[in-house]
Amino acid sequence: MASADEIRVGQAVPPIAGSTLDGVPFDLADVRGHPVLINFWGPSCVPCRDEFPLFKQMLAEHASQGLMIVGVLFLDDVPSAKAFATEYAATWPTVIDPTRAIAKSYRVVARPQSYFVDKDGILRSIQVGQVTQADFERQFAAIATP
Repeated sequence: MASADEIRVGQAVPPIAGSTLDGVPFDLADVRGHPVLINFWGPSCVPCRDEFPLFKQMLAEHASQGLMIVGVLFLDDVPSAKAFATEYAATWPTVIDPTRAIAKSYRVVARPQSYFVDKDGILRSIQVGQVTQADFERQFAAIATP
């Protein structure tokens, strides 16, 4: 039997609350009603860096469907992440996880690790490793709002 603290496909995702790289308060509950990609990343992770242009493209292409992306900084420092996000003009928030409590609640095992969450806050899929366009489109279809 699974313990209550395990994240599972088909169940509500754990909360994410904290400050972004820019010091702005963030609460995942505020984006309820949107399909959400939650991405655990860090600028020292090469596949994480490689995903950024795809995420920017997907955010633009799926804006009409309400796509939101939320980054969670994992295993890297804030100044490096902030510089990288600025350099690549990321428009989505990245939440700082200094105690790794968020990563622990999501059972993150590697970077990048992505979670596709529907508009009701239900986890529909998890991907460990770099997301390709085909991966994104397949998993987004399961969370997209018509």
